[in-house]
Amino acid sequence: MAQATAIRLTGDDLRIEDVWAVAFGDADAALSDEARAKMRAARELVERAAHGSREHTYGINTGFGRFVSRSIPEEQTEELQLRLLRSHACGVGEPYPAEIVRAAMLLRANALAKGTSGARIETVELLLECVNRGVLPYVPSRGSVGASGDLAPLAHLALPLVGEGEAWHDGELLSGADALAAAGLEPTRLAAKEGLSLVNGTQFMAAFGSLGLVRARRLAAAADLACALSLEALQGSRTSFIPQIHRLRPLRGQAASAANVMRLLEGSAIIEAHKWCDKVQDAYSLRCAPQVHGAARDLLDYVEGTFAVELNAATDNPLVLVEDELLVSNGNFHGQPLAFALDALTMACSELANISERRVERLVNPNLSDGLPAFLTTDGGLNSGFMILQYVAASLVSENKVLCHPASVDSIPTSAGQEDHVSMGNAAGLKAWQVLANSERALAIELLAGAQGVEFLAPLEPGEGVRATHAFVRSLSRRLGDDRPLAGDIEAVATAIRDGSLLGAVEAEVEKLA
Repeated sequence: MAQATAIRLTGDDLRIEDVWAVAFGDADAALSDEARAKMRAARELVERAAHGSREHTYGINTGFGRFVSRSIPEEQTEELQLRLLRSHACGVGEPYPAEIVRAAMLLRANALAKGTSGARIETVELLLECVNRGVLPYVPSRGSVGASGDLAPLAHLALPLVGEGEAWHDGELLSGADALAAAGLEPTRLAAKEGLSLVNGTQFMAAFGSLGLVRARRLAAAADLACALSLEALQGSRTSFIPQIHRLRPLRGQAASAANVMRLLEGSAIIEAHKWCDKVQDAYSLRCAPQVHGAARDLLDYVEGTFAVELNAATDNPLVLVEDELLVSNGNFHGQPLAFALDALTMACSELANISERRVERLVNPNLSDGLPAFLTTDGGLNSGFMILQYVAASLVSENKVLCHPASVDSIPTSAGQEDHVSMGNAAGLKAWQVLANSERALAIELLAGAQGVEFLAPLEPGEGVRATHAFVRSLSRRLGDDRPLAGDIEAVATAIRDGSLLGAVEAEVEKLA
């Protein structure tokens, strides 16, 4: 399959933007020569442990979990790996989104490319060929507790490699064997430790985090765009955004958000027209927007730091330490760092939507909107205008608040007490994904309401960046006159937030935003 870009995996330098590109089909991936050399060395060490060694080595000649003390004879080491995949593939519920599965496939391949797992080169190449040729394993989204990594999901992901399980190809759900055949591929036979190497890792949690972070960064930028648009429509003041204020509380995110809004408001005739009005202060949802948006941005910096490391981390057990000639049991597979970060991402996105909904209320409420018509319609009564859009925003942010309860503070012991603390990171990822979608839609509602509101102030023009924001929103949604269903308009603007086209359109007219 011809792709625009090829990403060479080394296990050491994969970036979040690479994960996005592969997950959404804009790039393919392959092993680098450096990775092959590291993998050969690790495989030799595994082979020595698997054949002829009398030492107990976890997952090579022992059982798994509580069965760690059970010895497995050498002639059954390959069968052990296949049965591991079969036993662990017991996930339930709806499947993960396709982009999450593709990202997890890439991330697992990159972890194996690091040369600390002992997987064979041909096994990883088959995994990458599945990514590149559109073989997408069917992976139920419930069943991981995020302790020994994402065991159940990764088992479902790996089964098609041996011709079992199910996978999509060209929009059709097939058996694993048929999906491989349709793509011109053949199943592999797992060697010692390879089943364990395929399922021991944090890759579904990491997929949620890396893709979610890209969406969250775009959401944070959209929040600044929406705030600037609402500020214009509500004839607010830009004084609260001047840099002198934010230098006195030098938080990086706060300063960046304030600078963005100031940049978007440059050249505003609307703000100039009410410069000397008698209103002393704006409401917190406007005046304190840099502090709230900025705090969310700072949380996302922490999230990015965690996931940038995890993309290239060794999370297998046991790890193959070639230089020390050791196979070492360890706990790098534990998802606690990712669970914390995913919960933080969820809170950051939820709060961006929360404050946005309060600005929507001000836009539609005639007691708060400084002269805008009630519910942003000129024929109220016959028309309801934006009345119910605020209901929808309220519903979304209320759901977000429930979903913000941290999954990372929970733990239920598993494997007969052997795995007595777990991270629940998969639950954190699933919640984050839902909150992202809710928040994109909530911000879309503010952008639609702000675009409607600012038009009532014509012929006065808003600032340069706000004009660009307004024009892009109007390219997706025409002005609301008589009532019409707006569900499609909300989805169109939410999609533009998610895919970056909204931010790209505005930055084409003004300098790049922070």
